[in-house]
Amino acid sequence: MRTSQQIVDDYKDAIIQIATQTGTGTGFYLKQYNLIVTNYHVVDGNAEVTIAGKQFDKILSRVWYTDRKHDLAFLQPPAISLPEINLGEYQRLKDGDPVIAIGHPYGLNYTATQGVISKVDRVREGLKYIQIDAAINPGNSGGPLVNMSGEVIGVNTFVIRGGDNLGFALPENYLRTALQIYAPHIGKPSTRCHACEFLVLPENLDSGKYCPACGSEVKLPELPKEEYEPVGVAKTIENILKELGKDIKLAREGANMWSVKEGSAKIVIRYNPENYFIAGDAYLCLLPGDAIKIKSLYRFLLQENYRGDGLVLSCVNQNIVLSRIMYDLDLLQENGVRIFRNLFQKADSYDDVLKKEYGCQERIEE
Repeated sequence: MRTSQQIVDDYKDAIIQIATQTGTGTGFYLKQYNLIVTNYHVVDGNAEVTIAGKQFDKILSRVWYTDRKHDLAFLQPPAISLPEINLGEYQRLKDGDPVIAIGHPYGLNYTATQGVISKVDRVREGLKYIQIDAAINPGNSGGPLVNMSGEVIGVNTFVIRGGDNLGFALPENYLRTALQIYAPHIGKPSTRCHACEFLVLPENLDSGKYCPACGSEVKLPELPKEEYEPVGVAKTIENILKELGKDIKLAREGANMWSVKEGSAKIVIRYNPENYFIAGDAYLCLLPGDAIKIKSLYRFLLQENYRGDGLVLSCVNQNIVLSRIMYDLDLLQENGVRIFRNLFQKADSYDDVLKKEYGCQERIEE
């Protein structure tokens, strides 16, 4: 038996954050197969997603395998060395066993929640699931469920809304079978038929869209012939970011949300179509540990906020944040480039000044 902290430390470099145009989720790396495992619903409709981890910045990753019935998908890992984690054995599990669900819920990176197995073999839609009382929230989807020996015993899959910490994980035996079926074909786009569970590959796809074994319509994770193109305000924001030299595919972090770096500052742009506002938040450095320096820092922040250029410096927990809020109808590409460029340049500049002159600490990337 290991402690929860030891297990989390072992897993932190193997946990992968996943983002698409419509949402975010979690994955985990299995060295034995050199694949990232996640849920099908995390990547649904995408043949390419953005991934990031403790050991690497955001990159694009190819979706190689999809399995709608078991809610599984396998992705291409980064070309770096990542730690090895092992699969456990579902047959050894018992009701009441302690477990840890690891994931990336609500944007809080690498969060772990501990609980116990409520029922080992809860049947739902013809499949067995591990029912647990550890919280599985949006963003946890696709992360590993781990026993106290540090082994993966399931894939966190869904939660019953309104249920009090009522979460479900797909048992490792389903995952192990899927990995073994796909292992001889790594590097090929494939999908497992939801009707007969036959592995469909480009060379055996019938008439371009049917399973050769049972005739059910299936879809391989193939790259689209045309690039995804947003509309409305989202398109304007992406055009602005392109003009400022940012990689749009890497910037996307879910629906109406983008993240870019400028020097040492991280800038997150969010558009809320319900209240018509666009917010750009540049996360700078952390507050200094010296109380005297904090006092002079606060004075500096207040003085800077009187400059009247639309930018506001504030403190959010320990983070110093530079923000700009604008009404969506006021955002045109021409003035947007000027506004965003000013935010980006000031963010990088303020970050340097705050560290050098006020003893602020480097922000730790999660």
